[in-house]
This record gives sequence, structure tokens and C-alpha cells, in this order.
Amino acid sequence: MDLAYLRAHPEHLPTFLTHQRIRETPVSGGDSCAASRLTLDDGHSVFAKTWPEHAERAVPEGFFAAEAAGLRWLRDAGTVAVPEVVVALPELLALDWVEPDEPTPEAAELFGRELAGLHRAGAPAFGAEWPGFIGLLPQDNTPDPGPWSEWFARRRLLPYLRMSVDNGALTRAESGPVEDLVDRIAEFGGDEPPSRIHGDLWPGNLLWGADDRVWLVDPAAHGGHRETDLAQLALFGGPPHLDRITAAYREAWPLADGWRERVPLHQLHLLLVHTALFGAAYRAAVDSAARAALRGTGRATVDG
Repeated sequence: MDLAYLRAHPEHLPTFLTHQRIRETPVSGGDSCAASRLTLDDGHSVFAKTWPEHAERAVPEGFFAAEAAGLRWLRDAGTVAVPEVVVALPELLALDWVEPDEPTPEAAELFGRELAGLHRAGAPAFGAEWPGFIGLLPQDNTPDPGPWSEWFARRRLLPYLRMSVDNGALTRAESGPVEDLVDRIAEFGGDEPPSRIHGDLWPGNLLWGADDRVWLVDPAAHGGHRETDLAQLALFGGPPHLDRITAAYREAWPLADGWRERVPLHQLHLLLVHTALFGAAYRAAVDSAARAALRGTGRATVDG
């Protein structure tokens, strides 16, 4: 099986893998899925993700289709580097292989400009035309005209707050600051039309390539607020050269006044996803972000 055959007959890939007709090398980077590098007969490689063989439940309907739709949508903007989807099946996703390399300041600056270009490509509404996932959790992508603040509270904060309370990660008392934030979200300002965003842009979803570009992987893509991508990027220590990324982004497309005070608000979505998925280990991070966001409510600053 070479790349041309695979493109013409993507449905045959599982059979070739089952009968060990393709060289398969396990690799990291599959998030919650099993990941491998497949080397085809013509020497071309693809990155394949499959549902874990011994998972407690079957692959959720539309799981890989949502990721494939998001990757294609981001790639269609023609700005930031996004791997091509080669195979998208209910149980498997295969992408063109990206050779990794060390992060460089030059790649970071280019990425900052390209990310601004991606966001400028825009979206017809908040949400997307396909059902969404973030990690293993469903994400409501029902298209919504906004405004952003109301949509974000209703679709990106409250569902994962409820999951986090239901699974015991947050007590009802600990959910109070988030509920206060939801009630006052209109006070933050910063509403903008929907941007085309990655939606799960923590540093682990950046792939630094040997071509001196930063590639986006594992998206939860949808129409959202561009500050959400930038805020998520700063989580968990941030990527290498974050200051270069941010500076290049702001030079290409300046951010609205008060953006620094809104960072914890935008980060709260992904932190609540973590308490919903992984439990109380992220309880303190949720509380810290919610309280920091509330401290910033109503404060306007001019960021040069």
C-alpha cells in the first residue's frame, strides 16, 4: 500500500493493519488514543490514531469525524500549518506525517502571525456545523449567533461545571465562584465576532516541525473567541518562546483592551474540562482561575 492507493481506498487501511501489511511503530501524541507511525510501501509515513483496544467503552459516534472536520476546516484557512487528513473512518484517523524538531524563536514568531491569520479567517457563527468533542467529552457545537459572552457561559462553562460537580471533582460550594462568573460574564467586555479557533490549544497540541513551522494537532475546532486560543496556550507552563508567539500575534492583529484580565476567564473552559475528565486534581486550578477572573471583572486596561 502506497500513499496513492491509500488516498483512493482509505477504507482498506484497517484490513492492512489487522494483517500486518504495513509497518507500524507506536509513537506518543495520541492523547487518549493509541498512536502509531505507519510506513507505506513508497516510504511515505502517516500518523494514525485509533481507539484504545481495551477501552471500557466503544468509540463515541462521530469522535474521529469531528476531529477530521476540524482539521480540514482549520487547514482550509490556508494560514497556520495543519496536517492533511488522509483517512477518516469511524474507528481510525490517519494524517500526513510531520517530522518533529526542536522549537526555535523564528518558528514561534511565524506561528504567532499565522495564528492571527487563522483567527481572521472567521466563522459563520459560534460553534460549528459538526457535533464536537474536546478530549473524550462531547462539546455542544450548535451554531449560535452570540453574543460571545452569553454563548461561552452557556456552551463552554456551565456544561463542564455541571459534569465536575456530578463526578465529585467540585463541591457545590466550590462551584460558587464559577457560577458568579457566569452571572457577571457580560461585565468583562471583549465581545467580538466569531473567529476560527483551534479550541483546545494547550501547549501539547503544538507540533514543532523540522520545516521550521508550528503545526496544529488534536483540535476541538469551532467558531469562538480568539482570546480563548491564546489563553489556553499559556496553560500548564506554556510552550517554548510563548512571548515571541504572543508578540508576533499582537503585531499582526492587536488584541482588545483588557485582554490580559480576561485570560483566566478563557482558561476556565479547558480547566473545567479537566475536572470533568480527570477529577479533583484540577480543583485548585479551577478555583484559582475563577477567582482571578472575578478580580478582573469590570477592569479595563489599555495594553500597548
